[in-house]
Amino acid sequence: MTRPSTTRRVAAALAAIPLSLTGALALASPAAAANDVLGPDTQLFVNPQSTTLQAATELEGQARADAQLLGSFPSADWFTKGTPAEVQAAVDEVVSAASALGQTPVLVAYNLPYRDCAQYSAGGAADTAEYTAWIDAFAAGIGDREAAIILEPDGLGIIPWYTDINGNAEWCQPEELDPAAAADDRFVQLNHAVDALTALPNTAVYLDGTHSGWLGVGDASTRLIRAGVERADGFFLNASNYVETERLQKYGTWVSDCIHLSVETWWEPGWCGSQYYPANPDDFSTWELTDAAYDDAYAQTGLERDPANQAHFVIDTSRNGQGPWTAPAGKYTDPEVWCNPPDRGLGLRPTADTGEELIDAYLWIKVPGESDGQCYRGTEGPLDPERGMIDPPAGQWFPEQARELIELANPPVQAQQCHIDYRVHGNGNGGFTTKIAIRNIGTAPIDGWQLRWTFAGDETIERLQNGDFTQSGQVATVDNVHHNGDIRPGKKITLGFTGATTAPTSEPLLFTLNGAPCTSS
Repeated sequence: MTRPSTTRRVAAALAAIPLSLTGALALASPAAAANDVLGPDTQLFVNPQSTTLQAATELEGQARADAQLLGSFPSADWFTKGTPAEVQAAVDEVVSAASALGQTPVLVAYNLPYRDCAQYSAGGAADTAEYTAWIDAFAAGIGDREAAIILEPDGLGIIPWYTDINGNAEWCQPEELDPAAAADDRFVQLNHAVDALTALPNTAVYLDGTHSGWLGVGDASTRLIRAGVERADGFFLNASNYVETERLQKYGTWVSDCIHLSVETWWEPGWCGSQYYPANPDDFSTWELTDAAYDDAYAQTGLERDPANQAHFVIDTSRNGQGPWTAPAGKYTDPEVWCNPPDRGLGLRPTADTGEELIDAYLWIKVPGESDGQCYRGTEGPLDPERGMIDPPAGQWFPEQARELIELANPPVQAQQCHIDYRVHGNGNGGFTTKIAIRNIGTAPIDGWQLRWTFAGDETIERLQNGDFTQSGQVATVDNVHHNGDIRPGKKITLGFTGATTAPTSEPLLFTLNGAPCTSS
C-alpha cells in the first residue's frame, strides 16, 4: 500500500527532467476534467456483497457490528489479480450490481508489474503484455456503464529504476529488471491503461498523485504528465494514507495548477511551488506562501486558471480523520508510520458533492478496517511492537483497527440504532420461508419504518405478513402497516414472508431501516 518515501525540499528553480517517453505529449491541452460520472447528484455504490460485509459474517459482537457499519458506506472495490477473463467477469459483476441500483462504483485497478516494488502488497502482472491484456479486459467488464476508476495506487509514487525531478535515483531497483527500460515500461503501461479506460463512454479515470507528505508538486506533476494525465480526468490523492484533508486540498490544487502551467505555457514543472518550498511542510500556516507563488506564476505566464478544464482530483478520506501518526521519538529504526498506525479515525464520508471546483469526490479508496500488512517497525517481528500483536496480512480484516477508526471518526459516525434478526426456514424445493424481527436498539422511538435489503441470488418474495413490500431486482423494500409502525426503544416487531428461489438462499449482508444501517444476526 501507499507509503511516503524520503521527502526532499524542492527548490523552485530546479529544472524539470526531460520527458523521454516515446510519444509523450509535451504541450497538449488537458482533457475536459469536468465529467458526468462524479457530480453533486451521484450516488456512490454501496456493495451489498463487499469484502467488509463478507468479513462481518465471520465476526461476533462489537466486531461484527463495526464491520456492518463500515460496510454500509460506499467504498472502492479492488481488483488485484486474475486472468483477463477472470477480471472481466469480476468487474462486470460489480458494475452490473451498481448499475441495477442506479449507483456509481469506484473501481481500483491494482495489477501493475512490480506494484509496491514487491513489498507488502507484492503481486501484479508479469510484464507489459500481460498487464495491457488485463487492463483491456478490465475495460471490457465496464462497457458503456458508469464507473470511477482509481488507476494503480503506488503506480507513480513507486517506479522501478526511476530518476526523479531532482536527479535522484528511485530506491526501488529490482535486480531482475533492466535499469534502462524499467521506468519507461511503467509509463507505457499506464498510458495504455489511460487510453483503454477513457475510451469508454461513462468513466472517470484518475492516476496516482501520491500525497502532500510524499512527492513534491513538481515531481508528482512530471510523473502525471508522462503517464497521460492530460487524457484522463485527473489524479487521486492519499490512497491508503492518513494526511489531513485540508493539506490535500491545497496540494491537489497546486498539482493541478502545475500541470496546467506546464502543458499550456513555457513553464517547467521543476519551477512549481510545493509543500516544501516556499512553504514549510511542518507549518501549515506557511502554505499560503505557495498559494502566492502560483498566483505569481500565472501572472508571469499570462495564463488564467481554468478549473473546468484543468486536471481534477479525488481524495481518499477513509482513514484521515485524525491525520498521520507521529511515532514516539527514537523508539523505532523504521516506524512505518503508514502501516496500521494506532489511534486513527475515519475522515469525511464518501461523496461526490464536494462544493470544490477541482475536487470531484471524497472517496474511501482504501477499505477502512482492512490491514495494511504485518508491521514490524524495524524489528524482526512477528509482532507489531506498537500494538503488541501480529497484524493481519495486507487486505485482511483488522477488528482492532476498525474499532479505532469508528471511535475516533472525524466527523463522528453514529452507531446502528436497529437490529435485524433474519431467520430462514424450509429452505429447499424452490421455496423458503423467512421470519424477520426488527428491534430498536437506540434511545429514540421509531415512528414509521421502511426496511430494505438486497438478496444475494434470485430470491423473490411471494407473500409477506405485517408489511407492504415491493421488489426491484434483488432489492426488497418493506414498509410498515398501520398497527406496527411504532417501535419503542428496546422493543421489536416481527414480520414474515414466503419466497421462491432456484438455489438455497442465504442471509442478506446489509439491512437499512429508514436509510440507516442496522446490525443483523
